[in-house]
Amino acid sequence: MSEDIEIILETVLETASSYGLSVLGAIIILVVGLWLSVRVAAIVRRSLSKNRRVDEMVAVFLGSMTRYALVAVTIIAVLNQFGIQTTSLVAVLGAATLAVGLALQGTLSNVAAGVMLLLFRPFKVGDYVEVGGIGGTVRAVTLFLTEMATVDNVEIVVPNGQVWGAVIKNYSHNATRRCDINVGIGYDDDIEAARAAVMECIAADDRALKDPAAVVVPIGFGESSVDLQIRVWTNTADFWALKFDLTQKVKEKFDERGITIPFPIRTIVQAKE
Repeated sequence: MSEDIEIILETVLETASSYGLSVLGAIIILVVGLWLSVRVAAIVRRSLSKNRRVDEMVAVFLGSMTRYALVAVTIIAVLNQFGIQTTSLVAVLGAATLAVGLALQGTLSNVAAGVMLLLFRPFKVGDYVEVGGIGGTVRAVTLFLTEMATVDNVEIVVPNGQVWGAVIKNYSHNATRRCDINVGIGYDDDIEAARAAVMECIAADDRALKDPAAVVVPIGFGESSVDLQIRVWTNTADFWALKFDLTQKVKEKFDERGITIPFPIRTIVQAKE
């Protein structure tokens, strides 16, 4: 019995001496790796958060991805410490990742597009944009979807992949915009008199910017009118209000000055039987 005990003790001691350092090294690698994953992820998140162009959601997302990547590397290093061949394991994980990526191709493309939108910020919440022919005010931008509301307050949800892959018109990006209003006057009317009447209306409105200066130019000849275009600059926030008010004031000023705004007239003659 004593000999059996001695054999068991010798076996235990040999095993401990053989694998003790490996176990100790694995524990150290695991602890250091997990600690580094948390610290590096926090550094990445803080660094990105300091950049005003990077959305907080992107900072959190990339920080989490960094942590998971370091944890995966740590686990592989621990397995290597025990002499386990991880080459096949890495190959299996790579194949599984590829399979999942192909299965979730559409979703992952939306996530990638969401990251690009949040990084480069072609628009922000509150901007009025047109994407793929759809116009609306941006309400939210997530990693998967962009939410907009039309002028009549209809909710529109667009996958980020479609937003990033389309032409984006941001009407709110610039501080100022040019307001164009087309109006026709009769061929018998004086163009200079019409221009002077329009300029009076513009000068009376504080929302019309002095620089660049407003202009009234002829742009063509219609069937019954000489077509003029009013070009006046204003702050983006005042664009529609100025356009509506100036259209009304120009009509009233033309009526006051006797300047006609012609319209087509059709005479219907009944044929005699």
